[in-house]
Parts: sequence; C-alpha cells; structure tokens
Amino acid sequence: MFSFIANIFGYLLEWLYNVVGSNYGIAIILFTILLRVILLPITMKQQQSMKKTASIQNKMKEIQFKYKNNPEMMNQEIMSLYKKENLSPFSGCISAILQIVIILSVFYLVSRPLTYMKKLDSSIIEGYKNEIIQEDGKISNYSEIEIIQKKSNKNDDVKINMNFMGLDLSKVPSQNLKDYTVYIIPILYVVSSVLSIKLTTNQSKSKENKDSSSNEMDMTQQMNKSMSYMMPIMAVSIAFVAPLGLALYWFISNVLMIIERILINKFIDYKNNKTLMIDSH
Repeated sequence: MFSFIANIFGYLLEWLYNVVGSNYGIAIILFTILLRVILLPITMKQQQSMKKTASIQNKMKEIQFKYKNNPEMMNQEIMSLYKKENLSPFSGCISAILQIVIILSVFYLVSRPLTYMKKLDSSIIEGYKNEIIQEDGKISNYSEIEIIQKKSNKNDDVKINMNFMGLDLSKVPSQNLKDYTVYIIPILYVVSSVLSIKLTTNQSKSKENKDSSSNEMDMTQQMNKSMSYMMPIMAVSIAFVAPLGLALYWFISNVLMIIERILINKFIDYKNNKTLMIDSH
C-alpha cells in the first residue's frame, strides 16, 4: 500500500520538480502545500469533531458519575450521546491512521526517489548499485540516494538537484553526525512540533469547565492527546535516519497545520457564534 501511494506521490513531485526548474527543495514545499490543501476537508472535519467533543465534556462527566458503578450502562449512554451529537468516537483513530500512512508513503518516496520520482527501471538502478559496490566495496541502505550523490554528475537519468538554501537534502543525519547543517531542519521541525502541541493543548483547555472538580477525560481525548506527543517523537526518530528531504516535508507540513488550526478554529467559532445569534432571535 505504501509503495502504491508513494508511486502516485512520485508523479506529483516529479511534475513540480520540472515546473520549478529542477529544485528539489521547492518541489517538496509545493508538494506539501498541495497535499495539505487536498486533506483540508478532513482536517476541518477533525477539528470540528474535536471542538464538539470538548463542548460535551460536562454531559460526559455527568454520565460517568451517574453510572460509575455500571460500566455497561455508562458505555451505552456515552454511545447514545455521541450518536445524538453526530460524533464518532473513532474519528481521532482514523485521522491518526491516515497520518501514519502518509508519513510512511512520503518516507518511501524520499528514500527511493529514482524508483518513485524518476520512475527508473529497477534493472538500471541495480546496474548503478553494482558499479558503486565494485568501486567502494559497499553501498548504504539508501542506495538510490548514494547513486544520486555519486553518479549524477555523469548521468542525467539519475540527476536530481537536492541542494536547497545551502543544505543538501540527500544527506542522512545519522550518517553525517559531524555536519552541523543536517540538524537545522530537524530542529526546526521539533520547534514547530512543540508549538503545535501547545496550540492544541491551549484549545482543549479553553473548552474545559474550570469549575469542575473532575479531571477525567474520555477515551477519545486521551487518544488524541497521546497521538499529539507520539507523532512528533516518531517523526523525529525517523527523520534522524532518513534523508533531509523527509524532515523538510514534515517541517513545512507542521507549519501549515499550525496555520490551518488557527484559521479553522476562528472560522468554527465565527460560525458557531453566528448560529447562536440567529437562534437567540
């Protein structure tokens, strides 16, 4: 499945690469923007669901308190509440699964650009691999990246310009520990992740009932909170052992997500306030 999606992504990235004059970094940025635009309806639906879930927390706590000695009845009442409010308790799971699928598909794409972006025949790639093995006695796990680094000067079919603002997006941090430039994009990603988590946390807190003595959160909230921390940790771990092109994608995606959350949150609040004003009249 990841290979299939990476192949589709490859057509888009190759087209963007040619449109912008063979600049891999700019192509990845535009690819990220287009992907976020495509996913915008899902993002809006998820954020609406999160805000609606936060708005029914008092009702949830009443049910939990009322049926604390009857778990079966509690679950039935909670499911009825979700149904009444037109909410799905699994919406957070679906979004998390989608994020993981996209992350791994993009990882396939940037780690094997000759296969998924340049669409080179596997026999040609194998030929270049064998050349490098004969010359150096070995080849790295990212063989296609190494082929680009060592063979692109003499062979246009494997040439991809991966220099972006003085950074080499083909480099892998774990393989270039003494090169400080490989840490720039991952650090920016970490900073953007912290800001994203803080924004999500603040939005959640703003909807909580400050007078409530209960600190319990429902299963969906706990899952969303866990995922908000797990995704950046997983991403940083992968980015450390993957080409910098992947870290650039994640960083730009994070920045766009922060902007989306702020704008969508304002739009939802405006829409809700407008509805309340109409109902009051």
